[in-house]
Order: sequence, then structure tokens, then C-alpha cells
Amino acid sequence: MRFSFDAELWLWAARRDDSWVFVTLPVDASAEIRDRTGGIRRGFGSVRVNVALGRSAWRTSVFPDSASGCYVLPLKKAVRRAEGLDAGDVATLSVELIDA
Repeated sequence: MRFSFDAELWLWAARRDDSWVFVTLPVDASAEIRDRTGGIRRGFGSVRVNVALGRSAWRTSVFPDSASGCYVLPLKKAVRRAEGLDAGDVATLSVELIDA
């Protein structure tokens, strides 16, 4: 299952340095992920995914965010640099579930 969407990059409030930048997955994608991965979650409720952003692709995990009710995706500094992105920018991403 693959989801493509646009999302704004944001800084994690608990760590205000530029190393913890995330995007929030859409509500409908988050609900579908919950439905498809009910028993497969890993530590912290994470779900393994493949991600594509511009010319970058990598494997990581998305994590449930209790404040938004959606999953959030961390964006590594190396990826943000390679794609010329920073907090506040909007990016087009593709997220594919690995274990579902």
C-alpha cells in the first residue's frame, strides 16, 4: 500500500534544533495504516515504511502522534539537505508500507 501526499515540514517542539524535523501524514492515510497494521506495530507503535521524496529514497518508520491522531514521519538532515528542504517548506512524499 502506497500513499502520496504534500505535507509541511515541522520542528518537533521538544527538540528545537534542526535535527528533528517531521511531516504529518494525512488523516485518511493514517487511518488506513492503523487498519492494515493493527498487530504488526513495533516499538513506540511504529510502522516500517519505504519513503520517496524527490530523488531521495530510504527505509524508516512512521510513528503515531497522539496530539494529531495521525502518523508522523521523521526527515533526516541528509535527506533535507539533498532535497533543499527545511522546516516550513512543503514537500511531496510517497510512503509505502513494508509489512502490510
